[in-house]
Amino acid sequence: MTNDTLRDLRRDFSREALSRASVDQDPFAQFSKWMTAALSSDIIDANAMTLSTVDAGCRPSSRVVLLRGFDTSGFTFYTNYASQKGHELAANPNAVLHFFWPELERQVNIRGTAAKISHEESEAYFKSRPPESRIGAWASNQSSVLESREELEKRVEELRAKFDGDDIPLPPFWGGFRVTPDRFEFWQGRSSRLHDRICYELKEKTWEISRLSP
Repeated sequence: MTNDTLRDLRRDFSREALSRASVDQDPFAQFSKWMTAALSSDIIDANAMTLSTVDAGCRPSSRVVLLRGFDTSGFTFYTNYASQKGHELAANPNAVLHFFWPELERQVNIRGTAAKISHEESEAYFKSRPPESRIGAWASNQSSVLESREELEKRVEELRAKFDGDDIPLPPFWGGFRVTPDRFEFWQGRSSRLHDRICYELKEKTWEISRLSP
């Protein structure tokens, strides 16, 4: 691999166009249309999104998480509250969600603030997970240093024995966050890098729509 190889990687985009006239006036409805299209296109992990947060020193970090639900109140994902992202969101709730669907030549960028959802909502989702995933949530001290893979596997075996035949409860350190948006950007790839970018910004409880330069 050389820099010349990376420099020469390119492709054109020509599937569709996006305009202010064609988008829904409600960004949640527009997102629903695009998510439905992504799911019906058999895209692997269409609900995968990059979550970006910042720490106390304003240093950013990003990771991929899975969207588990959305409505007009926001976008929900689940995690260990003691993880790096959990600590960062507790200190600074500002966050960005980013979806990339290359098969559709589309991206969606969502900015907002995150807050923990209710215990009841987290518990309902946790109970819907496969038993091994519930064991995994208990076993992982997410983002902490792990001496070896064997240490983790031993913890899993101990928890399997502990919960054998019993309902696996929601860990007190695990649950959901909901990101409430104040900005959406919908990106549609176009020819010659002249991409379409439609932005929604929440101002005085009204979503204002604008077109951005590519």
